[in-house]
Amino acid sequence: MPTPNAPRSWRSALSVYLHAPVLTMLFLGFSAGLPFLLVFSTLSAWLRSDGVEVAAIGFFAWIGILYSIKFFWAPVVDRLALPGLTRWLGQRRGWMLLAQAMIAAGLAGLAGLDPMSPLPPVAAELASLVGLDPMTQLPLVALFALLVAFGSATQDIAIDAFRIESAPGDMQAAMASTYIIGYRGGLIAAGAGALYLASLVSWHAAYLAMAALMAVGMVTVLMRPEPERLALETQLIHEPRVRAFLRASRGRPAWLRRLGAWVIGAVVCPFTDFFTRHGVKALWLLAFVAVFRISDLAMASMANPLYIDLGFSLEAIASITNIFGIAMSIGGGLLGGLLVARYGVGPILILGACATALTNLLFVALALAGDSLPMLVATIIGDNLSNGLASAVFIAFLSGLTSKAYTATQYALFSSLMTLPGKFLSGFGGLVVDTHGYADFFLAASVLGLPAIALAVWVSRDRRLAPAPTTA
Repeated sequence: MPTPNAPRSWRSALSVYLHAPVLTMLFLGFSAGLPFLLVFSTLSAWLRSDGVEVAAIGFFAWIGILYSIKFFWAPVVDRLALPGLTRWLGQRRGWMLLAQAMIAAGLAGLAGLDPMSPLPPVAAELASLVGLDPMTQLPLVALFALLVAFGSATQDIAIDAFRIESAPGDMQAAMASTYIIGYRGGLIAAGAGALYLASLVSWHAAYLAMAALMAVGMVTVLMRPEPERLALETQLIHEPRVRAFLRASRGRPAWLRRLGAWVIGAVVCPFTDFFTRHGVKALWLLAFVAVFRISDLAMASMANPLYIDLGFSLEAIASITNIFGIAMSIGGGLLGGLLVARYGVGPILILGACATALTNLLFVALALAGDSLPMLVATIIGDNLSNGLASAVFIAFLSGLTSKAYTATQYALFSSLMTLPGKFLSGFGGLVVDTHGYADFFLAASVLGLPAIALAVWVSRDRRLAPAPTTA
């Protein structure tokens, strides 16, 4: 029977944060977090302040669907070489730079618009042809916001692949931690920073400044090396299914054989590879991915309504969630990375699943306590600390679950599956609160976390899925 590895020393575990790949994720995380609020809450604030109707603003929430369906074009990001960029920068950095340029262009385009001003004559004619309202620039705002969201989701795909391929598994939790810190920094810049600039100067200046801040990600891409991986053509030739297709399609047009080989290698093989490696166990792993964050995501839609209905002021909610919430989320991410480096993924997966479910009970206590500021602070601290820790360890787990041959496609599928069930259930939160009240709702959300705890225990017992940390 093999002897389990001893835990790393705390000094060795902390030193993981000094490696260049880990520090790189701080800046790429900022680049990933920056565009998110600029097409959601910050954009909504701009539209409403300019007099756009609330009903029209509500439709802009559909832009967020792009983030949940990014796995549809992940195979293209994974396997399609970009003319010029791939030869110059490599597959991952080329796609990252292209996505960042799309985001910057979309933000600059938004900076040049005035939502309630009429379109120029030529643009008005084009808008009329496609059935859009030519009387305002709102259709153009929607188009540029879609460009930003598409570029942002594409950047997420490329960054996830770059992270997984840039360092071994024992660094992935630390890289996830620094990514979370950078991402939160991007959210602060796009939220409070953009609102502050808009109040002092204008919305146009705010969005132009945000476009300029995308240079953080661009410079990082240009400075860091491309992860080592086989050339795309070599990867395809090594695929047994691709070789079988090429043998069976002899005599057919060359372009058809190339297209078929690409589709099999880019779309079919990532899914068959996962089931080939794990067999029937793959279904349980997908179930685990789907339920790990379900307790946290299912309750998210009712958190702010609870605070407001209990009588807390908007200023108090904003101050506490920004100060304590963001600090605890960052602290939880760092703690998660440190604990994984010392103890391995398995035990911390169990800790993260338990913490996520248990901290929902703080919302139950808050609902019963009423307008209690200390209880609000304790709830937000506990919730964000557990979320940061759980996010860091789960990103590390998903990174280990992902095959290096299909990094972007498989991770995009896992990350989409991770959020969709919780987001779907979250939509019914208002109905549950109306009929049963806040306390019962958050109690039910906590119970939803029990399957995740049970599956985390199962995963932690499999050393192939949750390897022990290497000693140092």
